[in-house]
Amino acid sequence: MSRWPLTARGTGAALLAFAAFIGAHAFQVTELLYVSALLTVALVGSVATLYLVRRTERVERFFEPDVGAVGSDLDVHLRVEIRSPLPTAQGRWHDRLPDGITGDADGVFPQTGSGMRAGSRAVDLQYPVTLHRRGIRSIGPISVASTDPFGFARRRHAIGRALPLTITPAVVALGPLSDLPGDVGGTRHAATDQLGQGSDNLVPRHYMPGDSMRRIHWRASAHRDELMVRQEEQETTPAAVIALDRASARWHVEATRAPGADPAFELAVCACASIAARLVHEGYLVSVIDFDGTPLSDPVDGGDVAGIEQLAIDLAQVTARRDGSTEDLAALLGSPITDGATGTIGPLIVIGGRLSSADATALAPLAHRSAMPVLLATMPAPDALADAAAAGWRVAAIATEDDLVDAWTEVVERGARRVAR
Repeated sequence: MSRWPLTARGTGAALLAFAAFIGAHAFQVTELLYVSALLTVALVGSVATLYLVRRTERVERFFEPDVGAVGSDLDVHLRVEIRSPLPTAQGRWHDRLPDGITGDADGVFPQTGSGMRAGSRAVDLQYPVTLHRRGIRSIGPISVASTDPFGFARRRHAIGRALPLTITPAVVALGPLSDLPGDVGGTRHAATDQLGQGSDNLVPRHYMPGDSMRRIHWRASAHRDELMVRQEEQETTPAAVIALDRASARWHVEATRAPGADPAFELAVCACASIAARLVHEGYLVSVIDFDGTPLSDPVDGGDVAGIEQLAIDLAQVTARRDGSTEDLAALLGSPITDGATGTIGPLIVIGGRLSSADATALAPLAHRSAMPVLLATMPAPDALADAAAAGWRVAAIATEDDLVDAWTEVVERGARRVAR
């Protein structure tokens, strides 16, 4: 509510009423008293219609789409229902936007008629917003500035409640693995090609009492001159692990306070989501963990698009925390990360902030347990990446999303060149 309830027109009418009242006494003009009284009654009535007459208001709000990623746009839809015995003139509306979201969240609110006959009047509003910061951020409530039919008085009041919006990290499109030779795609293809993922994977074995006649493999039986039955081989999905360093010592203090506050940490979360999306697309079962082994989301099966969307939602509120170290990750992953079908080792992606030579030394043993050991850091020390590379890691520093795309291409091609030699 504004402190002064009158519009410019209403203020002018009040001044005119006061001047007419003074003039009536000063010049003994009775008609000026009538003018003053009429204006005063109109002003009082205008204020009363806005502040004393009971109104029923309700607002429905939804987002399209209901979840957005950093850097994307979405539409905010509102349906405002107003029921009032008296009509109101055209006004203005404004929707409250939190930090991290921008948009043209105001406009003209149309006039409403009397609700005595027509019931409630619904007004549909829509406006686009751009999402800049990750997290769960509430939009609303909407405030409406309405005036009386004469335009003398105004009233601004909030309608409804705020609605939270989930803003996920941006998922950057990264280059594929499958088109490159060697150990970059070897884990995936070794597991899927050997067993023929998506086929029946049938092999014959000798008939045993109790086997169903439906399982008899007639061609193999004729070839071996004894009954053979079909046996299904077990299929396995190649696995990949993405470890995100959340230790507060390696990030700015803002990273511990709220999602979206530290640009470096945001880039790391973006890298985590983007690489997970690429590996899932390649057919890997992807697990995203903290350095101490805490899952940041449920594992995502290869090709599971809905699982990637849920992973992004789970990463929407991730922040840095006080505990955690590279030694924890080294101890956690000290045993081989193997693919059950081939015995080969799956991809290991480590994403961190400040990376020291001591951190590189702690992570060194893990490089030999993965066919694709990748180490990305947003703020590496001068010699840290070189030390990690010497230990077998494919390393890159990232400072922007463009750096992430280039870094991913570099580490993938680095493995392909190594095999081609």
